[in-house]
Amino acid sequence: MRFTYAEAMCDPAQFVPLAKAAEEAGYHSFSIPDSLCYPRDSDTEYPYNDDGTREFLEGKPFIDPFCLMSALGAVTERIRFATFVIKLPIRQPVLVAKQATSVACMTGDRLTLGVGLSPWPEDYRVTGTEWRRRGKRLDEMIEILRGLCSGDFFEYHGEFYDIPALKLCPVPTKPLPILIGGHADAALRRAAERGDGWMHGGGVHEKLDDLLAKLARFRSEAGRQNEPFQVHVISLDAYTPDGVRQLEDKGVTDVVIGFRNAYQADNQTLQQKLDALRAYADNVIAKMG
Repeated sequence: MRFTYAEAMCDPAQFVPLAKAAEEAGYHSFSIPDSLCYPRDSDTEYPYNDDGTREFLEGKPFIDPFCLMSALGAVTERIRFATFVIKLPIRQPVLVAKQATSVACMTGDRLTLGVGLSPWPEDYRVTGTEWRRRGKRLDEMIEILRGLCSGDFFEYHGEFYDIPALKLCPVPTKPLPILIGGHADAALRRAAERGDGWMHGGGVHEKLDDLLAKLARFRSEAGRQNEPFQVHVISLDAYTPDGVRQLEDKGVTDVVIGFRNAYQADNQTLQQKLDALRAYADNVIAKMG
């Protein structure tokens, strides 16, 4: 089992000391959030909390993921950075590929690219992107990312994107892992068919087993049940060694660990966060060897 430390919507000055401490404590990855903007007017519901409201995002700081990973990569040596998740269809695919390959190269292949659909129609509107058929747009972008990360000449002619033969330099020395986030059947099937793994967004604890069962079925239907596949999960079971072992038995490869409710105001000091991540490392990570 691998362990990802998650923190978001906090004072940006906390990210560097937290990343350094997480690396020292033995965490495998550091979770990198993504949010573009906060619209004044919106009636869109958020799918991953109990009441569907998005007010918890107002006034919360979000650093561009590629910028943040570059900064954290410069002060660490081992820990990976996992975007959780990049809202891919609102971006331009060649530009994203350049950003991702650049971060991967500058961090020594320490990038895991978690991607998904933004739940906010406003993100599409302000970037001039069509909301309709956003899933198909995401599928095309995944293909383009894989092609451009190869370092060879690559061209693509799809419904949404038409890219002449080109190549990027530099590119990672290892294939860039692309994981798919989302709980809908379409997201699970996309992960099973196209992804190197799946990212769980949290929510009602009891639904996790159902999601894992669907994911396993979709992987089997795609003939990929024996291929390497990452499963990143947020679960209350991950806070004890026995719970981690139970998740591992269910096929979970990575647990995402946080120590506060991200939907509420951040009242923790940096020292409290450092103490929490180190205590977990001592009480759980160190006992999983």
